[in-house]
Amino acid sequence: MESCHYQTKVYFPRLACIRSRRCCPTQEQAAAGVSFRSPVCQALVLEVGETVQILEKCEGRGAGIFPTGYVHLKKSTVTNRGLCETVVPLEDPIITETTSTLQEWAVLWKQLYVKHKVDLFHKLRHVMNELMDLRRQLIQGHLAQDQTREIKRHITVRLDWGNEHLGLDLVPRKEFEMVDPDQISISELYKMLLRFSISLSHCQGDGTRQRHGDSCRVPVSHHLFINLKSFTYNSISEDADVFFFLYDTREAKQISEKFMVRLNKNGGPKNPEKVDRLCALFTDLSSKDLKRDLYIVAQVIRTGRMLLNDSKKGPPHVLYRRPYGCAVLAMTDVFHTITDLKEEKDFVLKIYTCNNENEWFQIHENIIRKSNTKYSAPSTNYGLIISLQLLRGELEQIRRENQAVFSRALALTRKLGFPDVILPGDIRNDLYLTLERGEFERGGKSVQKNIEVTVYVLYADGDTLKDCISLGSGEPNTSEHRSFVLYHNNSPRWSEMVKLPIPIDRFRGSHLRFEFRHCSTKDKGEKKLFGFAFTPLMREDGTTLSDENHELYVYKCDENATFSNQGLYLSMPCCKEDFNSCPNLPANLPFQRSPKETFWVSTLLCSTKLTQNVDLLALLNWKAHPDRVLDILGRLRQISGEEIVKVTFNTTVVFIINLLRDSRFYHFRPVMDSYIQNHFAGALAYKELIRCLKWYMDRSAEVVRQDHIQEAMRALEYLFKFIVQSRILYSRATCGMEEEQFRANIQELFQSIRFVLSLDSRSSETLVFTQAALLNSFPDIFDELLQMFTVQEVAEYVRGTLGSMPSTVDIGQSMDVVKLQSIARTVESRLFYFPESRSILLPVVLHHIHLHLRQQRELLICSGILASIFSIIKTSAMESSVQEEVEMMVESLLDVLLQTLLSIMSKSQAVETSRGQRCPQCTAEITGEYVSCLLSLLRQMSELHFHHLLNNFHSKEELKEFLLKIFCVFRNLMKLTIFPRDWSVMRLLTSHIILVTTQFLSPALHKNFSEADFDFKVWNSFFSLTVLYINQPSLQLEPLTQAKRKKILDKHGDMRVMMGYELFSMWQKLGENKPHFIPGMMGPFLGVTLVPQTEVRNIMIPIFHDMMDWEQRKNGNFKQVEAELMDKLDSMVSDGKGDDNHRELFSLLLLEKIEQETWRETSISLVTSVTRLMERLLDYRDCIKGEEGENKKISGSVNLMNFYKSEVNKEDMYIRYIHKLCDLHLQAEDFTEAAFTLLLYWELLQWEDRALRDFLHYPSQSEWQRKENLSRKILHYFNKGKCWEYGISLCRELAFQYEALYDYQSLSWIRKMEAAYYDNIIEQQRVEPEFFRMGFYGRKFPFFLRVRGAGPDSPDVLNILLTRLAGRAVPLGHILHIVTLN
Repeated sequence: MESCHYQTKVYFPRLACIRSRRCCPTQEQAAAGVSFRSPVCQALVLEVGETVQILEKCEGRGAGIFPTGYVHLKKSTVTNRGLCETVVPLEDPIITETTSTLQEWAVLWKQLYVKHKVDLFHKLRHVMNELMDLRRQLIQGHLAQDQTREIKRHITVRLDWGNEHLGLDLVPRKEFEMVDPDQISISELYKMLLRFSISLSHCQGDGTRQRHGDSCRVPVSHHLFINLKSFTYNSISEDADVFFFLYDTREAKQISEKFMVRLNKNGGPKNPEKVDRLCALFTDLSSKDLKRDLYIVAQVIRTGRMLLNDSKKGPPHVLYRRPYGCAVLAMTDVFHTITDLKEEKDFVLKIYTCNNENEWFQIHENIIRKSNTKYSAPSTNYGLIISLQLLRGELEQIRRENQAVFSRALALTRKLGFPDVILPGDIRNDLYLTLERGEFERGGKSVQKNIEVTVYVLYADGDTLKDCISLGSGEPNTSEHRSFVLYHNNSPRWSEMVKLPIPIDRFRGSHLRFEFRHCSTKDKGEKKLFGFAFTPLMREDGTTLSDENHELYVYKCDENATFSNQGLYLSMPCCKEDFNSCPNLPANLPFQRSPKETFWVSTLLCSTKLTQNVDLLALLNWKAHPDRVLDILGRLRQISGEEIVKVTFNTTVVFIINLLRDSRFYHFRPVMDSYIQNHFAGALAYKELIRCLKWYMDRSAEVVRQDHIQEAMRALEYLFKFIVQSRILYSRATCGMEEEQFRANIQELFQSIRFVLSLDSRSSETLVFTQAALLNSFPDIFDELLQMFTVQEVAEYVRGTLGSMPSTVDIGQSMDVVKLQSIARTVESRLFYFPESRSILLPVVLHHIHLHLRQQRELLICSGILASIFSIIKTSAMESSVQEEVEMMVESLLDVLLQTLLSIMSKSQAVETSRGQRCPQCTAEITGEYVSCLLSLLRQMSELHFHHLLNNFHSKEELKEFLLKIFCVFRNLMKLTIFPRDWSVMRLLTSHIILVTTQFLSPALHKNFSEADFDFKVWNSFFSLTVLYINQPSLQLEPLTQAKRKKILDKHGDMRVMMGYELFSMWQKLGENKPHFIPGMMGPFLGVTLVPQTEVRNIMIPIFHDMMDWEQRKNGNFKQVEAELMDKLDSMVSDGKGDDNHRELFSLLLLEKIEQETWRETSISLVTSVTRLMERLLDYRDCIKGEEGENKKISGSVNLMNFYKSEVNKEDMYIRYIHKLCDLHLQAEDFTEAAFTLLLYWELLQWEDRALRDFLHYPSQSEWQRKENLSRKILHYFNKGKCWEYGISLCRELAFQYEALYDYQSLSWIRKMEAAYYDNIIEQQRVEPEFFRMGFYGRKFPFFLRVRGAGPDSPDVLNILLTRLAGRAVPLGHILHIVTLN
């Protein structure tokens, strides 16, 4: 048995290997459930939640590095095996992401508290708790599929919210799961991130707009949930019916059915089973409906005595339906309130009573208009309490997602009329009847009547149809309906609507009868019948009652009248139109009409089986009159599309086919498809259809009016469906006869199609519309053709058609767009996914794209087409034909893509510079689109593609132009903000592709442009690119969290190091041409060495030895190298770059390199000077950027001034720091010190006329002018600091100069100033200043504070300044040395 040994293999978070005497290899992942610590040195310490990879499991007591009971085992898989392998648990990716995200948030969450972001701290804690709870539910795995999907949606919403507020990366998702960028094209990833960014910014609105075609967009339905919670009142004490409906006040009409609630006298539901279940759903509200001026109207009808407060009016056992009150709620603001809510919101509706029952029919309008005189206000505790919620989507989907709502006996309350989306299978046969008003005689009574109307629905045999009257949803249907009664009113206006859901088989022959009774309020309370009216539901021609008001005749009768034989009155006219159609009526009618009495009703039919149109009915029955079909079809075009679609699909005419393009009827396309597949039987129809289509197209060049041709073009998809199905039927019946003839006919038809598209339409608007209709419909026929022809044959047809379209310059812009939209839909079609057809179609598609990109036209549509192509190619990457397709795209597109991007980027920069209006062709969106297209293409290219590309250039000049273009585009990608900061995955992919592309291109650069063929421009472009690449912010891993840094390194490695090696390799290949980049590239290369990555520094710092060597060979010294290094180092360190590690490496590596050089002494001096400068610059930066005292900042500035003046004699840098020190003094309001500081620069200047260049804030001027201006500024500071003694000597100096130039005006001014200074010395009071010099001895003090052998007589800047300050005449200063030891 082999000896036992322990081994720990650590990955991330922690991976362990366990070995023992008896080991069995495993491949599992485990999570620590309990913390584990052991005194055994070999044991692995575990913390709760840490993850370990189990490589081997040990058996036996005391074996291994931790007990198995401390961890929970999980199945996992290992990717990227090797030193950087990654263990991925085999669990739901959402769970894995949630776990890792919570771990990352935990660190940032604590930092929020430290940074006093308390509000976000508490919000994030709440979200983290929610995520942990949701994650727990997913792990348990006891959820239904719909519930799991909803949980995942909630998790991703919270993850994205937290990432956004914490400034973390945007995570691309598909179906709630993170997308693997390696599995999709760059273009698809870009669109995904763009859509996601828009949704997070609450700008999604209609979503990403459709770029291609005019495909129908199906409207989304909304549904309003209403729940009656309570009805509080204290004055009715009777049963009541409450009716809710939606009312459009702008159009003054009811738009929904009624929802009815029956309440007892206590205000509770009359049916005890409906407690807490008084709810309804108003369905099928469109977006247009939500923008209407809608109100919820609630009408209360009580059931009891005639007069509420008068018990004498009628006996107690006789009940009447009487109007009581009304409430309204404006929905305009309510919809905004409840749109995004996931729960109900309560509202209170006050009940108003009507002052005059004659106004009852419009009480809701009076309340809305606030006509206060027509209704009475309620008491404070009087009204309805309802809750509302707005639901969105298909009804079945809402039913699944809101099962708790639908379990409450929900009453579905439909919209009057059909919704915007008419669904197949939506069977309706509802007749809405409204009792409008009546005019009745008094009948010899002293007071007016109390009229009640009873409604019956009777069949042809006289029987009453059972349960065919609905007062409202929520209550069962009845067989009769009694209207409410208006007290003492012979001209009642009810406006009471009921629904008549009559079975379709009972509709014909049925009629309505209305019986009118007077409700007496005497002791007996009789209801006496005095008249009736009727109307049949169908006319003799088979059409139903029209949607309008109907004025019905009233016939007299009494209680003894019998209606058992309905034929007695059905033979009489029911209305004026009926009377006019029956001129020969008998004189003695069974019932006498009351000429002064009339009854009005209105009807609204919502039926998918019945129609009110004679022409449509004739079409349905066309077989009875085949000779009239053409006439019927002609009249059919005048009928509304809704009427046709809801009734028939039996007639295959172009007009009906085109109706399916309407979004309202789009759901009926499957019904038409089903008809064609299962019911169409015209086996010979294809011949006539092909002939007609060809005839239309051949005549399109000569016909002036082309409406009928355009309609045929729009219907092309379904015409081809009929053609193909007809041919299949014929072939099936004849065993494939006339196959060649059919193919020839199709070939001729496509020739006609190409003929139409090849016509010059610039002078004919009509022809433009015809071509546009044809191009829009053309991609829809591909699937039909694939049923009859092979993929290659269909592709050939399509290629010929696309190739026949004229070039971009020969057509107008509108046709240009339509043409590209047709190409886009071709690329998105199923045909393009087949490799056999794609190889045929791709060349013609690329040809059109190439032309448009060359002319910079319709760039957005072209980018969409390219994105689709790249997406398809990426999904087909395993197919052998893909390599050829990529080769084809490289040859056709790469160069023009680069040119397009350069043009777009230059326009973008110009717009940003001018801050003018945004140009459509240079927005961030279109730039991102084309960048993603270029990256997609480069990513698909293999080494072989690059080899062919570089070998296909005819000359070195062409190769040079290409390299300059692609290097320039790459540089712009890093300089311009193409992708947002949180698109980390996109930025890293971009960097990776640039790195790989550069590695493929650099050999060609060396091979073609080195030695004798050296080209500085190309090499300089390459070096500039590599420098920018290494310095780009997205690759700086040091500020990132440990988890994110490891994730990037595992995925891509440190791309800065890879590019650093590429840069160093190319530098070495320059050979004798290196001096061309000295000193020009010293600054950029120095910037690369300042990147805080040790390996990059180790690669790049030796290049400076090379530069020193070549400079020594060329000039015998390296003054240029020294000057450039110090200049650039100063500015870069000031910008925050560099650290002590860089300083040490710079010195160590260069000193090691120059050890064997003959010029070692001078080079050591240079390296030492640069190192010392870097040390001082870092100290100065720390002081300036830290919270150091002003004295330390001043000391740091003085230290640098000493170095530049004494050690390296760089006057420009010395003067620069003089002004920085002056600014520090001015910030502290030390004006005297500022004046003495500027005197250092003043002393360097002479009173000469030598021209000086502009420097710092000084303009180009002569040396005399600059010294004069500086003198005046110094005098100003001396004056503000009350140090007039030193100002006097400077006044005298200026006076001498002015006198020599005879500038007496300036001389007068300076003498007056001098005199004023003398006055100030005598008259002004000043605080006596004291100055002390402090010396810091010891290595623990900052470098710039240490005393390095300097005494009071040392000639450094600090001594000069202190000596001057101490030498003031009034008062005397002191110079003291305070020695401080470590």
